[in-house]
Amino acid sequence: MYLLFCKSCQFFHSEFIREDDEEKFWKFVDTIQMFTSLSLESVRSYYNLIIKKAGQFLTDLQVNLLKLSLSLRAYSPAVHAFQQIARDEPPPDGCAAFVVVHGQNACSTKDMKKLLKTAAGRPRPYLYKSDHQYPGVNGTDLPVAVLYAEIGTKEFNTFHKVLSERAQDGKLIYVLRHFVSEQKNEKMLLSGYGVELAIKSTEYKAVDDTQVKVTTDNVDENDEVQGFLFGKLKKSHPELQEELGELRKHLLESTNDMTPLKVWELQGGQAAVIDGPLLQSLTRVAVNQDMKKEIEENQKVSESMGIHPGDAGLFINGIHVDLDLHNPFSILDILRTEAKILQGLHSLGIRGSSISKFLHLPSSTTLEDGYALDIRHTSIMWVNDIEKDSMYRHWPSSLQELLRATFPGVIRQIRRNFYNLVLFLDPVQEESIELVKLAELFYKHNIPLRIGFVLVVSADDKVDGYLDAGVALFRLLNYISEEYDEAQAFTSMIFNRVEVGETLSVDTVTAYLKKKFPKANAARILGVDSSYDDNRKAGRGFYRKSGLGALPIGLFNGVPLSSEEMDPEELETVLLQKIMETTNFFQRAITESVDVVDFLMEQANVVPRINPLILSSERRYLDFTSSPGSPLMTPPDPNQCQYQSVISPYHCHCNNHTISAISITIISSCHYHQYSLLQYVLYGGTVWIVADIEQPPGRQLLQNALKHMKSSSSSCRVGVINNPSGKPTEDNSSLYRAIWASLLTQSSKNTLDFTLKLLKEENVELLKQGTKIKHLLKQVSGGMDHDAFEKKFNTMEVDFLHSQQKYCKEVLKLKAGQRAVVSNGRILSLLDEEEEFSVEDFHLLEKITLRTSAEKIKSKIKGKLKPVITVHRANDLIMKVDALLTSSPKGEARKDVKLLKDKHSVLQLAQREDEVFYDVVAIVDPLTRDAQKLAPLLVVLGQVVNMKVQVFMNCRAKLSEMPLKSFYQYVLEPDVSFFGNNSLSPGPVAHFTEIPESPLLTLNMITPESWMVEAVRSPYDLDNIHLQEISGVVNAEYELEYLLLEGHCFDLSTGQPPRGLQFTLGMRQEPLMHDTIVMANLGYFQLKANPGAWILRLREGRSEDLYQIQAHDGTDSPLDAGDVIVVLNSFHSKIIKVRVQKKPDKLNEDLLSEGTESKGLWDSITSFAGGPSVDEDDKKKDVLNIFSVASGHLYERFLRIMMLSVLQHTKTPVKFWFLKNYLSPSFKDTISHMAKAYGFQYELVQYKWPRWLHQQTEKQRIIWGYKILFLDVLFPLAVDKIIFVDADQIVRADIKELRDLDLEGAPYGYTPFCDSRKEMEGYRFWKTGYWASHLGQRKYHISALYVVDLKKFRKIAAGDRLRGQYQALSQDPNSLSNLDQDLPNNMIHQVAIKSLPQEWLWCETWCDDRSKAAAKTIDLCNNPKTKEPKLSAAVRIVPEWSKYDNEIKQFLKQGQTCQYFVHSSREGYKCLYWPFL
Repeated sequence: MYLLFCKSCQFFHSEFIREDDEEKFWKFVDTIQMFTSLSLESVRSYYNLIIKKAGQFLTDLQVNLLKLSLSLRAYSPAVHAFQQIARDEPPPDGCAAFVVVHGQNACSTKDMKKLLKTAAGRPRPYLYKSDHQYPGVNGTDLPVAVLYAEIGTKEFNTFHKVLSERAQDGKLIYVLRHFVSEQKNEKMLLSGYGVELAIKSTEYKAVDDTQVKVTTDNVDENDEVQGFLFGKLKKSHPELQEELGELRKHLLESTNDMTPLKVWELQGGQAAVIDGPLLQSLTRVAVNQDMKKEIEENQKVSESMGIHPGDAGLFINGIHVDLDLHNPFSILDILRTEAKILQGLHSLGIRGSSISKFLHLPSSTTLEDGYALDIRHTSIMWVNDIEKDSMYRHWPSSLQELLRATFPGVIRQIRRNFYNLVLFLDPVQEESIELVKLAELFYKHNIPLRIGFVLVVSADDKVDGYLDAGVALFRLLNYISEEYDEAQAFTSMIFNRVEVGETLSVDTVTAYLKKKFPKANAARILGVDSSYDDNRKAGRGFYRKSGLGALPIGLFNGVPLSSEEMDPEELETVLLQKIMETTNFFQRAITESVDVVDFLMEQANVVPRINPLILSSERRYLDFTSSPGSPLMTPPDPNQCQYQSVISPYHCHCNNHTISAISITIISSCHYHQYSLLQYVLYGGTVWIVADIEQPPGRQLLQNALKHMKSSSSSCRVGVINNPSGKPTEDNSSLYRAIWASLLTQSSKNTLDFTLKLLKEENVELLKQGTKIKHLLKQVSGGMDHDAFEKKFNTMEVDFLHSQQKYCKEVLKLKAGQRAVVSNGRILSLLDEEEEFSVEDFHLLEKITLRTSAEKIKSKIKGKLKPVITVHRANDLIMKVDALLTSSPKGEARKDVKLLKDKHSVLQLAQREDEVFYDVVAIVDPLTRDAQKLAPLLVVLGQVVNMKVQVFMNCRAKLSEMPLKSFYQYVLEPDVSFFGNNSLSPGPVAHFTEIPESPLLTLNMITPESWMVEAVRSPYDLDNIHLQEISGVVNAEYELEYLLLEGHCFDLSTGQPPRGLQFTLGMRQEPLMHDTIVMANLGYFQLKANPGAWILRLREGRSEDLYQIQAHDGTDSPLDAGDVIVVLNSFHSKIIKVRVQKKPDKLNEDLLSEGTESKGLWDSITSFAGGPSVDEDDKKKDVLNIFSVASGHLYERFLRIMMLSVLQHTKTPVKFWFLKNYLSPSFKDTISHMAKAYGFQYELVQYKWPRWLHQQTEKQRIIWGYKILFLDVLFPLAVDKIIFVDADQIVRADIKELRDLDLEGAPYGYTPFCDSRKEMEGYRFWKTGYWASHLGQRKYHISALYVVDLKKFRKIAAGDRLRGQYQALSQDPNSLSNLDQDLPNNMIHQVAIKSLPQEWLWCETWCDDRSKAAAKTIDLCNNPKTKEPKLSAAVRIVPEWSKYDNEIKQFLKQGQTCQYFVHSSREGYKCLYWPFL
């Protein structure tokens, strides 16, 4: 609700386009220059023009999604985040646009140029991930210029012209951030949320009888009932106000019969689809039995997907959209991602139902750290074999042992090679010594770990054991292994003789050999003619081919261990942890007859070589689809290109040098000849070699690729694109042109042979020395057509080389001469000339490419081939489809939702033909809240995108109560709306019409998880809406107050959450704006903020003294950054992880020890602040802290009276803490005046119910939860004790006595229920059944009044225990019926309760009249026997209640005109200043 629109709507268009492509963003920015100066006839005209301009870079489908995003205001947070970052600079006065250069700003290009000259002497600015960085050289040593401006304005254009030119020339880094200098405080209406009117129970009347005065401004002109616009009728006929009101009431009542339904009316066969509560008449409609039977059969299938009768499921192209987790913003993201795939497949010629088959192809992408090497290699010297060695013969070998229960942490000793450790070592390295000793420790302690070594030693035949200690050890171990056994060879490792800090020497080896084996011939073992040198080279060869990093390195079941894990101090723990994790895998995956090692090495993550460049999860792909604004959109004139090739189709002679033409030329499908004897073969892989073929590294790369292609196992074709280091000419491109000429004139086999021979360095040298190509041809060719080759070579121009060079620069983003390998569109850039890409790397690359999805795509396309001539284009199609699918974000596997029958119970809507469409399946019970959400969502999505829709009914067979007890509106529109005069509509609203007037309703906002909203304007009691008593329209306005930042925090040393740790959130100019406390449950914390860049710090004081932040995830700053920066720039939830560690000198100190906080906690806990600030003197005063909650005008009326009664009976300063979440606007408006008049302090505390904690749906139960579940995090650490007092209580004593009461070690004290009123004995549920047995001799306590020792409460983690128990019990809807009361009583054995003296809470329902005189508080608790309304009970039971009530009424009445009050005990309160005096 904080949005500038629509004169700045180009911001939101640009952000939408930026998510698609950063380059398109800058093109769009260039397109809309000077837009804000245009004089258009209306806002709608301006909006349509911007949409049209955006359409140049978007497809029609994307334009529809753009309109939906604008309706949702989806990019408002992103734009406002930039605005907040600008304010933190801060912006210079009078500048519509300004540039910041390394901390100093300028309002003109002249001043900017001066700042750029001196920029090197100032620190570089921090750049955010969301920043718009102009494409250019962007070197790390260049100055950074950050432009804050409104795109499309004159000021922006002035700066942009200079900055973009300099960025292109490589003189600076140009960054753009949106900024509006004169921002209007317009508030626009948001959408993407739900509004619920829930029917309340009227068993106990809890409605305020105070009449609400409503001004005529509150009449809604669009108040429509059955076609009558009563707002306009009342304006046109003011004399008929009363009669029109009666007519409106009659029409509503005639169409909304709310007579309660009987249970038998809800039973099977009598259900109907409605929007809202059940209509009585529909229960008489019999359900078709064929439909009922079909639903039951389909439910058998849906239950296998985890969707039970009554549940809902939404699937978009097979992606499961959980309606409890997803909102319109996340659904928009799904639609955008899917749009790219759908349109890509459509543009590649894959249409209709075929698209679904490609979408559902399983992808086996593996994370970088999950790849494993095959450990079945002959060079590995295995020390032991768990399955064969006699030392393990007593161990059981059955796999059933894996399932045997053990104590946590116990490693099962089973005679199978489940766990395998291979260590690659250079024996001469110092680090090898400790690793061998650790391995020996595992071996001697009978850990079921198979251990092997690969000794990487010199492979030089001239080096013997007397020259190299590594070779000496290798030969010695071979000798012992052959003459004795492997185990003895291992135990004979001589590293125990090497001192710490020293390395192995030849002398050590020879001395050991002489001592242990005195009869052995040392020369025959260690010398030049050693008989024990077999496989010496194999170890180094295996290590080199494996691609592993620096030695030493280990493999656990083939998976490489990181350098941190290889630390000898960590390795023992790491291995034990991996053994436990792998046990869980085996328990689920393996069968009895399988060889364990073979099973492990046949897993999908096993690769022949580890190359981080290939296996990295960060991948860049070419876009082969024709999207607007992309280089491929505009095809060249086919007459200007010759498409001929043999190995590669990418050498096309083009005169048109636009990027579009070059891209089409290079990528277009042409005739291929690969290394195959068959004429027509489908290949899963297409590899491009991009290099300067005139240079040795480029030639080597092409040679390796062709050698790989020639291997029998290869399933790829190879193309080559030349990327020359300089400007290509005939003189410096003869080698490449020779290859090219052969491609155009020779057969596949001859071309391949010729190319491989030509690439040999001796032949290249001959060319350089001036040897004519025709002479060289005779030496290297066999069977070639010489005449055709020479003719083509001599007449060839170099235009195509210029095209390829431009393609490498503009599309592949390579520097001149830089090498790259492109595999099915995936770009692997080789940054270093020395970086090798071997034949083995090509083997690995092909295996990864084929396994991920290419092989599956190939099989799909193969099944669709019709004429033989399509094979060539089919190979291109495989490449393009693979690039499209593998570059798409990976999520949960798609589900193929197909139910058995769809004749009677399925609603089907067909898609528009010949267009891209979404396949949408909805499974729903019409009588659920999910159906209320789903119906409007599908309607809007149907207006935005082309959909094929199937809606399966999933009704429950029997109902015992009314399934729907609420009316629901989803606020969502497909596009921005305008009025008839073309002015902008303020936005969508939830508009309820034809609501029955008899039930009592409560209004609930169903918003995305990250939203914190509050009611800001409504004179009505939104908790108790009774339309019978209201004339006119009930209006309520809510505001999005904050976005939520959530996180989880853990101590690195202990792995546990640091309970009580405090974080602060602020900006550079104002470091402390919000703060919070970490709870023990999942280390959870939450902070409220608005869009912008925030700095997260440990709170000054004890948190900062004891701890330091060590690592963080999900933030926007590097791991090693001093400040933790978090950017909130979307409506999506932001969840971060923070890891902290105690400072070395504070390891033994407790964060929650006595005397924890020393400074400023009272008023600096600003995340809770709602009242006046507290000065330094007040912090030292003795203050009573009273906590209470209220919802609805009646309970707020009670709350004010409770406050007065507390203040009347104490001389101690009082601070009230109110839960802000459910307070009405009127209460929040008046509480500050009341605080001034009566001299108390107050704060409004606010906490969002955590998403991981089981959600309640009824408002009353949510409020009960807030009373008990978050006591440890709602209040600052400085608050020692808090007293909860129910809103409907009247205090008759000094509550300071209760605070000072000794709780005898318990964290809180409650008053037990009275036993003295004997006539209520039958209602005392706690005396029988579960409660009687659970409590034993203890009492059941009432939650209307309790005192909490917060220090003790936090110390024993009471809050975390309560939340844990709540999480377990609340899954059962029948438990915790009185949540705030039942939970602490249920936990009485784990969290002790101090029973307060009975006089602290008197309640007429349970306490007899004699005890009333001693009562210190009176609670107006409900009476289940009489069900007397609260108000009448208050007047009857508490004589002073009416006096308090009248005083408050008088205060509020005069408060409408009086602005300042002073309270005194004699005069009550008096008004000191009147506005009209």
